[in-house]
Amino acid sequence: MAATETKVLAQALYEIRLLLSEYLGSEIEADMSVRTAAHIAYALHNDALAVLDGGSFDATEAVKRVEAIDLILGTETGASVGLRMRS
Repeated sequence: MAATETKVLAQALYEIRLLLSEYLGSEIEADMSVRTAAHIAYALHNDALAVLDGGSFDATEAVKRVEAIDLILGTETGASVGLRMRS
């Protein structure tokens, strides 16, 4: 993926993280899809900032953070991301 495309995706992810910040936490009462999206964006926002600053990040560690969301929310979204990244 070209650097410009990567930066567009990184900026979008960071903006999503800002928009969904009030939906973080295990006790929030909101639709599970919104809560899951908020946690995914939060788990990856520092990686997005690294890309925007011209740097990189450890994809394996990023996947681990997304997988950990399943423990917080009782979902299987993180496991799905992990499986897709490893195949």
